[in-house]
Amino acid sequence: MLKSERLYSMSVSLSGFFMKKINDLMSAKGYLLADGATGTNLFLMGLESGHSPEFWNIEHPDRVLMNHRGFIEAGSDIILTNTFGANQYRLGLHKAENMVSKLNYEAAQIAYSATSGCGREIVIAGSIGPTGEIMKPLGILEKDSAISAFSEQAIALRDGGVDLIWIETMSSQLEMQCAIIAAIPTQLPIFCSYSFDTHGKSMMGHEPKELVALVENYPQVLGYGANCGIGMSELIGSIICFSQARNDQSKHIIAKANCGIPEFIDGEIKYNGSPEMMAKYACYAKDIGATIIGGCCGTEKEHVKAMHAALKLHQPKKPKDLNEIVESLGEMTEGNISLVKQYLDQNYVPKSKVNRKRRRRK
Repeated sequence: MLKSERLYSMSVSLSGFFMKKINDLMSAKGYLLADGATGTNLFLMGLESGHSPEFWNIEHPDRVLMNHRGFIEAGSDIILTNTFGANQYRLGLHKAENMVSKLNYEAAQIAYSATSGCGREIVIAGSIGPTGEIMKPLGILEKDSAISAFSEQAIALRDGGVDLIWIETMSSQLEMQCAIIAAIPTQLPIFCSYSFDTHGKSMMGHEPKELVALVENYPQVLGYGANCGIGMSELIGSIICFSQARNDQSKHIIAKANCGIPEFIDGEIKYNGSPEMMAKYACYAKDIGATIIGGCCGTEKEHVKAMHAALKLHQPKKPKDLNEIVESLGEMTEGNISLVKQYLDQNYVPKSKVNRKRRRRK
């Protein structure tokens, strides 16, 4: 019997069951460590540029399974399914829009298999990314069409056995709302995150407090935060804003930063973040208030292992000022610094040489 079938036979709701699982794990540690990059690691296993990573759920399930197990062995408490782009619009670019249910279901089953025999509880998060389309009135995507696309994905993930729905890398407030609305009928807890750029705002101009205002209307959303974006320092800036803006202290803050900044080296894109830097970032995130911490693009199992070791030994400290964060993790753009200052309502003069150079180029 499948995991989801067993749960449906219980008298408790799915939401209550998984909320208890997450809360019990959180109570034991005070935080949960998420995984790292999916695409980055699948490319290292042979995925070719232009080929949908989600196709590997049926073409190379063994490699997807290996990626999950690598993160579990490194210490991850949460693993995300290989379904970021498994919606009808992104798959339609490969003429595979009729494979949404199959690819999401198989991805959830692979993740579930990866947790078997690991000796501890692992949370399986069903990853849902943006459609790649722009919502009306700026674009052509209708609200009902977006909800329908996200619903197809969320239902397949639920049926495959995920513990929660993880909506990530969103930049549109309306598209985020559509994804949340679509996920609610699954009865699974929901986590969601925006991707912020150099001014601390999303591509569509939304800032952290707008996501807070949205999700606090939905009790099904247990946590929210930031993922991807520019680099570790920039993402920490977003987490500072979230920690200042939130009203409901029961909701978790998510930090899932890229492993530094991408650089083109010897014909390949590589991220400049070391395991030591990612460990520092994880501790900063925890001190500032994040309770779900992981990595995004460029993050491999070695980085997660370092984060796991650092967080396990880390003693909570007073949140550091921006100067120390910038000097430790790398530059933070003036636009993001300005936004963080507004949230903190404090004066800040950047010391970073990189920021001074940036001002001279303007």
